[in-house]
Amino acid sequence: MKSEEPLSAPQVLEALRQVREPELNNDLVTLQMVKDVTVSGSTVSLTVVLTTPACPFKTDIERDIREQLSRLPGVEQVRINWQAVVPQAHGATDKPPLPGIKNIVAVGSGKGGVGKTTVAVNVAVGLASMGAAVGLLDADVYGPNVPIMVGTNGSPHAIDDRIQPLEQYGLRLMSMGFLSPGDKPLIWRGPMLHSVVQQFLLKVDWGELDYLIIDLPPGTGDVALSLIQTVPVTGAMVVTTPSDVSLEDARKAVQMFTQVKVEVLGIVENMSFLICPHCQERVDVFGYGGGRRTAERYGVPFLGELPLNPEVRIGGDTGRPVALRGDQDPLAKAFLDLARRVAARLSVLNLTAPMETILNVRM
Repeated sequence: MKSEEPLSAPQVLEALRQVREPELNNDLVTLQMVKDVTVSGSTVSLTVVLTTPACPFKTDIERDIREQLSRLPGVEQVRINWQAVVPQAHGATDKPPLPGIKNIVAVGSGKGGVGKTTVAVNVAVGLASMGAAVGLLDADVYGPNVPIMVGTNGSPHAIDDRIQPLEQYGLRLMSMGFLSPGDKPLIWRGPMLHSVVQQFLLKVDWGELDYLIIDLPPGTGDVALSLIQTVPVTGAMVVTTPSDVSLEDARKAVQMFTQVKVEVLGIVENMSFLICPHCQERVDVFGYGGGRRTAERYGVPFLGELPLNPEVRIGGDTGRPVALRGDQDPLAKAFLDLARRVAARLSVLNLTAPMETILNVRM
């Protein structure tokens, strides 16, 4: 009898064409996410290159890979090495990109008091904890709360005319709170705000970053416009609560980003519900479903609900963001899942158009 031909790397790649990346809606081989395929006896080894270390579909992709390869004759063991390479954003061509920074993400809200900074800090901490290189710029110059929320209050220094960001929890940080600490208010007009935003963006030595998260002041005023005029913003998150007052202002924020041609990554509904500590019933303190309805009305993604919980406030007040607790903690997991959804949205934005161009050229 003729012996069976040994399994080859091309056969493995052909099998992996059946495994799709859910967000990018294409197979792993076409997306060039599979590298270094080797076959040794009954063992198949390969490297999968994700588009973000915060990929929300890693478990699903691994399951599908193992399922497909187990169908090949003679395969008994599959070894997967994971890597992540965050794609470079394709921003507005009329603004020069910040060297070394792949994605700039603005976090805005129509009004204050909705937990915008809490969301920005925990998303940044979450992305960093998953292995991404992350910077956090506190652009809320009138109310710079990031230093308190991350538990650091040092003074930045300069090297060769470049301001060195502080570091905490794997984040590179810059805030007006580091330069003007204490209770002294800043009484500045528009031109001064524009200048400091430019300094924070262009004169800080951010280094190589996968994501620069920018916490904007509430509203649609000078700082947001200065940011958009200075650098190509990859996308924006809008934070709201379910209350009608908050939603009215959130709609203005969505329309502002749309008018200045910044992609709205989605709406986050913060303080969405309270779990009663006594009966464990859900209580919709500020209403129900407003964030999702607003997202549907304006045709933007709904990034999810975040609970109203005193531990989130305690984490911010003590400089220990809840996202540091990891996925095993349900409260932290809500913020970590949000970070994954944001990272996935950015990957789709950055890869879908170039991939379509590549496929059209090949056809």
